[in-house]
Amino acid sequence: MRSTNFLILSIVFFLMACHGEEKQLDPWVSYDETEELQANQDHPVKRMRFKRIQSQHSDRNTFFTPFKEALLQFTEEEYNRLKPLILEQDILSIQTQVQQGNLTYEKLTLFYLYRIYLFENKRDTYLNAIIALNPEVLDQARAHDKNRAQKLSHPLYGMPILLKDNINAIPMATTAGAAAFKDNFPSDDAFLVKRLKAKGALILGKVNLSEWAYYFCQGCPLGYSAMGGQTLNPYGRKVFETGGSSSGSGVAVAANYAVAAIGSETSGSILSPSGKNSVVGLKPTIGAVSRSGVVPISSTLDTAGPMTKNVLDNAILMDALVGEDQEDVYGYASKPIAYQGLDTIRLKGKHLGVIRDFEEDSLLQNAIQRIKAAGAKVTFFDPPEVELKLFRRLLDVDMRADLPKYIQNHAASNLPFDSVQDVISFNQKDTLLHAPYGQEIFQRIARETLSQEEFSDEKQNLMRLAKSYFQAIDKYDLDAVVSIDNNTASFAAAAHYPALGVPMGYQSNGQPKNITFIAPSRKEQQLLELGAAFEHEMQARKIPKLFQ
Repeated sequence: MRSTNFLILSIVFFLMACHGEEKQLDPWVSYDETEELQANQDHPVKRMRFKRIQSQHSDRNTFFTPFKEALLQFTEEEYNRLKPLILEQDILSIQTQVQQGNLTYEKLTLFYLYRIYLFENKRDTYLNAIIALNPEVLDQARAHDKNRAQKLSHPLYGMPILLKDNINAIPMATTAGAAAFKDNFPSDDAFLVKRLKAKGALILGKVNLSEWAYYFCQGCPLGYSAMGGQTLNPYGRKVFETGGSSSGSGVAVAANYAVAAIGSETSGSILSPSGKNSVVGLKPTIGAVSRSGVVPISSTLDTAGPMTKNVLDNAILMDALVGEDQEDVYGYASKPIAYQGLDTIRLKGKHLGVIRDFEEDSLLQNAIQRIKAAGAKVTFFDPPEVELKLFRRLLDVDMRADLPKYIQNHAASNLPFDSVQDVISFNQKDTLLHAPYGQEIFQRIARETLSQEEFSDEKQNLMRLAKSYFQAIDKYDLDAVVSIDNNTASFAAAAHYPALGVPMGYQSNGQPKNITFIAPSRKEQQLLELGAAFEHEMQARKIPKLFQ
């Protein structure tokens, strides 16, 4: 009997030796973050005194399950070989590598998946940038390789793009970062996602955001959501704010997790994270990019826009995004964006107006000196004292009406919510889990009594006031007004003026900052040309040291 057992064990060990145990990806293991949270309770920025960092609602190990075999076969040597071909490179350069046979769209996609896995699965480097990865993206990349000769007609073809998780993209959920929307699996893509796919873009996945686009809790950290946890800044994890609400979009682009990302803005939500993560962010004119299939705050002010590592990529992405949506009340047929030749445009002969409140900023002073040296004229001015007293009320009135419209027309059909109040009630079942920072803004929205029609006159007056803030554009015949990060975002938002943030340097502590150009409605091409010329002079962006 003993000899029989020994024989069986010998056969088992022999088979294990021959075939080996199945290889596994190193799993993410959640940990006790009490010490980290306590360390941040003395942070000089009150919003940085976190209550939670890791998400209690999602398991990041599931992100990589569809790509397990491919990731196990993708070696560190291959990753390092591809690094100089991809890291910090613009779209046209990457396409050249594909055309020369040094790269495929499958390898490009695998590079980003591997990089996300490499950094997001380590306790000392994760940024909580990702909420979901598209399980079909590798198969789609292989199909793009196969069909490249027939279908390559736009530079975005085969380029992996990340989306803020308030934008519908099948087969992934659209959560807006909220536990209440965890099972919101829409049946169709957002209009803008259809535009991206029509140009051949690969949707790599969804990124974290400030929950409900930072119109949910009062004074809470930028970049926190129940679904994604606390987004962290790659230039200073738990040291610098990420900006919001397109926090994950800015962080992911800065860390080179994709070619580019799409963010959204109501007031500052692209400009803020672009500045704090040293990336280029364009907030378009309202209606240039469709809002259909995007979880709303305000149908008056919402827009999606591109967030990229350089101005050229921003122009390429914007060219793919524009397109008239008949369902969008502000939609219009925008002209194609001219991205070819942007690298040849210079600042000579341009006229910029700088808001005098910012003239003491040392980084802006340096930028202005370089702008003048390049041959541009600079005029400092004091804008009129304008208060947008009803700005917040406009957002409340709109969201109370617009969120139910999204649920009815674009959300999953079985989503058990019809209103802001329904979401509040869901969160109240477990506030520590669903809303650790409270839901004060949602509660205020639920108390709003005015309809959008009743608020119409006040809204029109608000928009007129905002435009008057930029009267210097006509007075001095300016090409654009200059601001910093999202400091003037509410005026640009209410005026429906586009704004472009471009890296201009880093403060002494290493925190990034952007120069922001603002121009009248439908002047995106003009802004991108200014941005490209400024970028040529400054070359300010640097990849975060931890993510080189």
